[in-house]
Amino acid sequence: MNKPLMKEMHTFGEQETSNQSSPSKKPTPPKPQNAITIAVSSRALFNMDREQDIYEQQGMEDYLKYQIQHEIEPFAPGPAFPFIKAVEAVNIRLRELYPDSEELFDVVLMTSNHAHVGLRLINSINHYQLFIERFCMTGGNSLIGYLKAYHANLYLSADSMKVREAIEEGIAAATVFSPGKITCCELSETQLRVAFDGDAVLFSDESEIIYKAHGLDKFYEHEKAHENKPLDHGPLKGFLEALGKLQQKFYAKGQRLDCPIRTYLVTARSAASSGTRALKTLRSWGLETDEALFLAGAPKGPMLEKIRPHIFFDDQMFHVKGAAELGTVAAHVPYGIAQKSQSKTARDVKKDMPE
Repeated sequence: MNKPLMKEMHTFGEQETSNQSSPSKKPTPPKPQNAITIAVSSRALFNMDREQDIYEQQGMEDYLKYQIQHEIEPFAPGPAFPFIKAVEAVNIRLRELYPDSEELFDVVLMTSNHAHVGLRLINSINHYQLFIERFCMTGGNSLIGYLKAYHANLYLSADSMKVREAIEEGIAAATVFSPGKITCCELSETQLRVAFDGDAVLFSDESEIIYKAHGLDKFYEHEKAHENKPLDHGPLKGFLEALGKLQQKFYAKGQRLDCPIRTYLVTARSAASSGTRALKTLRSWGLETDEALFLAGAPKGPMLEKIRPHIFFDDQMFHVKGAAELGTVAAHVPYGIAQKSQSKTARDVKKDMPE
């Protein structure tokens, strides 16, 4: 049986405080070129709402002063926290099966914060016994060059502008949103669950362009006519591929039924009218998801509530908000034709502190 990682999103870190001792010997981090690198910002990993308010109302100097004064107080967990904990659980299993392999997840804390904030971040990571050895604190400079240097396979941030910049540079990235539902569903501690939308996330936005321009009937005609032509890749295809490579390592040890990674395709496409092309595209890439859910336009939130993924990626804020309202940690991928019709979120217009 899976243990609950959290019962309420706003309190999921409380039970982490009882034992703060570090293991006697930490494993060596893998080389970036061998690892699946997940770059996560400080505001995605931790809840820094109080600090955001200080920055907005009082400015940078008071913000830094507050951080220094409270540096022994750990931050509360943020929306990406359960995902990172699940990633670390996968690494434990991989090290048991392949002690000498560097094909592991490697988490890098990637933040534009000033180094003064570093001590509080380190204290928070040690408090929750997270294995994050690599920090990058740029003091306000762009993160793009550092993301490329670390060969980042995925960048999670609470700053939509930084995410857009990463997407434009060809880096898989998403803006993470906290669930709005207080009594969040329980998440697995032993199996990493990742859910993906299809169009403009795993796939290109080719089919969405047809739908937006010509309507649903023309979209169905287009998909039927091109069902044997694979779609081009979207921004998160590479991350699904990386997850698939790790899954194969468990399959090779006879652990397909006990694999600690499970992936989901959750799409508004209908199975009969447009699902064939999606599945054939994945097959042509040599990829698969463990489950494929074709919702035919139905809301995704209720289905995600049943799946209970650690994170769900979608290109449309409508689906992101719907998922978050029902307790799913949802991440917006700002890619494709849908972005032209979406209004700016509050994150785009308010004064954001360093991440």
